[in-house]
Amino acid sequence: RTLGNAPCVLAWSVHASEDTLRRGLVPTTKYPMVELRDGLVDALKARPNSALRTTMMEVALMAGVNDQEEHADHLANFCRPLVDQVPGSKLVVNLIPFNDIGQDLYKKPSMEAVKAFQRRLWFNGIYAHIRTTRGDDE
Repeated sequence: RTLGNAPCVLAWSVHASEDTLRRGLVPTTKYPMVELRDGLVDALKARPNSALRTTMMEVALMAGVNDQEEHADHLANFCRPLVDQVPGSKLVVNLIPFNDIGQDLYKKPSMEAVKAFQRRLWFNGIYAHIRTTRGDDE
């Protein structure tokens, strides 16, 4: 209920909409993604001002981890209630290529993979923006 009254645009770092994958990426997660999403839908519906029904969803894409076509399809299906069930809502998915920090576990995806992910979201009716990376030479 407090979230519904907050006078701001909401941002949510998701990284994966599939619970198993998300728990691997965010081990401290406590709640299933559908439960979190449904709570967000309820909070957005409760906002009296439709201008405040915007959500920015952040997804850090990592090569071979969450940057595949099936991940984009799952994310699009996961996002659909935010678009379909909240009158006047606006959803922007920010795709953030992982910043390679010299470790072996996660790697930066190719720009081709990031653009393919974006196109797949667009194909499924979800607006997605590729955020400029910071801290690398590209």
